[in-house]
Amino acid sequence: MRDHKPFSAKSKARAGFLPADAAREAEAAQVPGLQARIAAANVIADVAQGGHLLDERFSPQAVPFRLAGMESRDVALARSIAYVGVRRLGAIRHALALLLEKGLPKQAARLEWPLVAAAAQILFLEVPDHAAVDLAVRAVRLEPKTAPFAGLVNGVLRNLIRRREEFLAADPLDLDTPAWLAQRWTKSYGEAQARAIAAIHMQEPPIDLSVKSDAEGWARRLDGVALPTGSVRLRTRTPIVELEGFAQGEWWVQDAAAALPARLLAIQPEERVLDMCAAPGGKTAQLALARAQVTALDRSAERLKLLAANLQRLGLHADIAVGDAATYSAARPFDAILLDAPCSATGTIRRHPDVPWIKKPGDLDSLVALQSRILERAAGLLRPEGRLVYCTCSLEPEEGEAQIAGFLRRHPEMRRAPIDASADGVPAEFVTPEGDLRTLPSYWPNEDKRLAGLDGFFAARLVRRG
Repeated sequence: MRDHKPFSAKSKARAGFLPADAAREAEAAQVPGLQARIAAANVIADVAQGGHLLDERFSPQAVPFRLAGMESRDVALARSIAYVGVRRLGAIRHALALLLEKGLPKQAARLEWPLVAAAAQILFLEVPDHAAVDLAVRAVRLEPKTAPFAGLVNGVLRNLIRRREEFLAADPLDLDTPAWLAQRWTKSYGEAQARAIAAIHMQEPPIDLSVKSDAEGWARRLDGVALPTGSVRLRTRTPIVELEGFAQGEWWVQDAAAALPARLLAIQPEERVLDMCAAPGGKTAQLALARAQVTALDRSAERLKLLAANLQRLGLHADIAVGDAATYSAARPFDAILLDAPCSATGTIRRHPDVPWIKKPGDLDSLVALQSRILERAAGLLRPEGRLVYCTCSLEPEEGEAQIAGFLRRHPEMRRAPIDASADGVPAEFVTPEGDLRTLPSYWPNEDKRLAGLDGFFAARLVRRG
């Protein structure tokens, strides 16, 4: 296992590949597919070098917005290249490092990004090799500082094509997983499971739906399968908004693992329920569907606007509150609280491949401290015999098992309510010896990769003693 850095320190010299220039943009627009390649290269640089979130780089609010003026087909191509480039960044950098024995030219460190984008196409996408090479060469010729090295780019990419099978044989845990994460997962789950987790992270994630009712029926109508936990997993890649039932508010997109914590609360109608850190609202919808009196709390007013829009489409209601979960107060205690705490999100790497490249080992300490503060506040908001479900989409024990163990030591007024696989409708393999929930991305293997796996989640159910 090895850590991954750009194959030349000079590549950190400047984010992005092509600067905004009207003449060059106009020239690029004349060549089909070139704008998409340039945009993808710049987005990859934004993530790997600038620490930006991958999803946000495709938002029109992104600054700079790399996709301005592009047609929808080119936007889709840029997204595909960028996501694969980030998902397989370790393997791509490793291959390029071997092909560039002397590293990148000092005068043109920004060559890294069009090379990464082109390598993503050659190694992992169904793009004709000649198109990937030709358009990468055209892209570097548009930039004065990189134009002299167009021949180098051409030679490197043609050698990559010749050695493709060699580079494809690398293990994702060794190359596409930063060493600090690979070591953690091996220690926590064993080497075989760590390799299985890393391997499934290389696949596009499935699309799961939470349905209001009749999972089997919706699975048939939407070309999906009904999962053992009640979610529906789609086979189709039809745009979500075009699927039957979307406009009518019959279902919402939510990973199968993310749908489990709310169910563990076993909500009864009219109970007062607090959804802490509620946005984007999938769990809020579950609680509202159970006819609870839900308060959806989040510190982000913008994200709560999206939550409110989703609830409106679904025909569900919750009281929305903007505030800090660590300091929130209420006039009356709650019957039940769902705390989906801020975390490292390492359980969602398959869905968010930028996570390994923007998170650092030192982030855990501050996140664990924040989770602890919010847990303390949550406990104080519960009525006697009230239920609290704490969850994180993290694979790191400090944010799950260890967090709850420490909390229970500090709070004798709280006790664990162990999860019962049969009674709670949870697969037995998801239940830990202590009675908590732990899912791993490698669970639910399937020959059809579109139907395999789920997010990595931890959840514990606690009760305040009477």
